[in-house]
Amino acid sequence: MQKDDKLIIGGHEFNSRFILGSGKYSLKLIESAVKDAGAEIITLAVRRANTKEQENILDYIPKNVTLLPNTSGARNAEEAVRIARLARELGCGNFVKVEIMRDSKYLLPDNYETIKATEILAKEGFVVMPYMYPDLNVARDLVNAGAATIMPLASPIGSNKGLATREFIQILVDEIDLPIIVDAGIGRPSQACEAMEMGAAAIMANTALATAGDLPLMAAAFRQAIEAGRKAYLSGLGRVLVRGASASDPLTGFLHD
Repeated sequence: MQKDDKLIIGGHEFNSRFILGSGKYSLKLIESAVKDAGAEIITLAVRRANTKEQENILDYIPKNVTLLPNTSGARNAEEAVRIARLARELGCGNFVKVEIMRDSKYLLPDNYETIKATEILAKEGFVVMPYMYPDLNVARDLVNAGAATIMPLASPIGSNKGLATREFIQILVDEIDLPIIVDAGIGRPSQACEAMEMGAAAIMANTALATAGDLPLMAAAFRQAIEAGRKAYLSGLGRVLVRGASASDPLTGFLHD
């Protein structure tokens, strides 16, 4: 891969294009998963930063990894903004993943409230990474609101169903001049690779790793798949024939009996 092929988010450069979720991990496995995944960004639910006196998730995240606090649990823009401000006060930095859900069954993001929260937080100097249902008009509104990236879901959170919204994500990749980070629902390394081949800038995964039999091994598999997909995208994928076939070797004639 080209050495200058960096993922740039809000003016910050990253070598890895794998963002790791931490929501379902055993705390003791986080450091290992980050190492094997090669991730340089890891999410953090603010309400879990100090859940017990003896247990702090921040103690398990390597110091050279960028924290991405999320607003998980927020039901509207006001709650999301409050969580983001609290995260900054706790020393988690200016990055924030805006995640707003009112629907408890399908956990689909509230795009309207997400736009509102993004505008407020961007004006306060946050590097805002909004999680959204893939919709071109909403993505354009998020760009205008000051988002640093767009994070469309591939399929419902925790489902491992893969690229159910593939065609809509492709529209965002083609039309939005910000990094498109595919988030939620990616269940296999092959699906992550496919999203990267489409032109996604990065992949975020959590459940696929947390529910794997060997978490560090799955983290490494995702890392390699994302790197392969990025290389394929940069190389320019070969054409697809709608009809017929084209011989790989020249056909100079067929043998006859």
